Amino acid sequence: MGNPDLIFAVAGVAALLAAALPRVLNRRPFSLPLACLMVGLLLYVLPLELPDPDPVVHRTLVEHVTEICVLVSLMGAGLAINRPFGRRGWSSTWRLLGWTLPLTVLAVAAAAYGLLGWPPAAALLLGAVLAPTDPVLASDVQVGEPVDSEKADDEVRFALTSEAGLNDGLAFPLVYAAIMLAVSGGSGWIGEWALVDLLYRCVVGVVCGLMIGKGLGRLFFRAEKPDLRLAEHRDGFVALAATFLAYGLTELVHGYGFIAVFVTACTIRAAERSHGYNGVLHGFIEQIERLFTAWLLLLLGGFVAVGGLAALTWRGAAVGLLLLLVIRPLLGWLALLRGRAGPRERVVAAFFGVRGIGSLFYLAYALGQADFGVPAEEIWAVVAFTAVASLVIHGISASPVMNRLDLLRDREGDDRDGELAPRRL
Repeated sequence: MGNPDLIFAVAGVAALLAAALPRVLNRRPFSLPLACLMVGLLLYVLPLELPDPDPVVHRTLVEHVTEICVLVSLMGAGLAINRPFGRRGWSSTWRLLGWTLPLTVLAVAAAAYGLLGWPPAAALLLGAVLAPTDPVLASDVQVGEPVDSEKADDEVRFALTSEAGLNDGLAFPLVYAAIMLAVSGGSGWIGEWALVDLLYRCVVGVVCGLMIGKGLGRLFFRAEKPDLRLAEHRDGFVALAATFLAYGLTELVHGYGFIAVFVTACTIRAAERSHGYNGVLHGFIEQIERLFTAWLLLLLGGFVAVGGLAALTWRGAAVGLLLLLVIRPLLGWLALLRGRAGPRERVVAAFFGVRGIGSLFYLAYALGQADFGVPAEEIWAVVAFTAVASLVIHGISASPVMNRLDLLRDREGDDRDGELAPRRL
């Protein structure tokens, strides 16, 4: 359990880091998640009475804490998107979801089956938990605060934010497929899975998100009684209420709550795009997200420090690096060909497929449902290594790459303005 007084002190330090580091590290090649991970490593190397960070022993706790963190980040992502929903405007998102997500699952599963020799169910599980990009740890490459302009989001940040907002929910059917394969074997489960886990639950998630978002948007901005018009009272914690309400109600009718939360957030944002209350809601939820992220990454660093990667083989590490450096960049680049993104934007959006907290949640959930024929320690080692590698690779490169991309975009905009400006004699 650890020393309770020391745990409170460490939690306070982590909270201060979450508040101070984003400003200190702004535009530097070092991210807040990477800093929290390193602090966790250092703390757990010291002879301190800290809580046991083993996710195998504390699987249920890991499942629920990571679940809350992902939910909060999904609400924050949806509230931050300025671009109106549409088929053409969101075409980069549909490409990444329709092509990159399922092909990544198959590619990672094939790598796990071929390199690691895992059974098909375990290989499919690894592909399913590692395929979705993470809305929690990708803040450096996602859209910022909500603003009035609908054209404020550049294509890279928009594509990565909207992709992460939706593919965390869309990964659930793939996780269920791995669970059913492990439990049933054969292929007799495919029909029920396609109708219930894939079709019904996704549709219910979208419908519930739209209905709840429209209802809350009306309550926030257009309630007949001023006392119920919550936008005028500017309480930020209402974003947390909307998150839990959307998730809970959707799960009660067996829909995907992750999808519902993101759709709810986007629908609330669309209700009054220019209202300042959007910024209040987003600001509050962003603070909660940073706090949970800091605490979780301290524990992830501690897991690595106490030997959590001992079960990792070079083949397992190779699968993780193959995903981050080959599979995701290649499939993302191919999916975005001939789309809205330019050549440079296509490369950047394809490369920054951040993995992290969402993968930890899915793995904790799945291991509580079935036995996949591989020691839990080994699966956790591969997933944790991939998350840590993503934190290092993307955490160091995000700020320099995005700053360079913004600079080139601004320079090209100035050049175009100069060409269009009247020449003075």
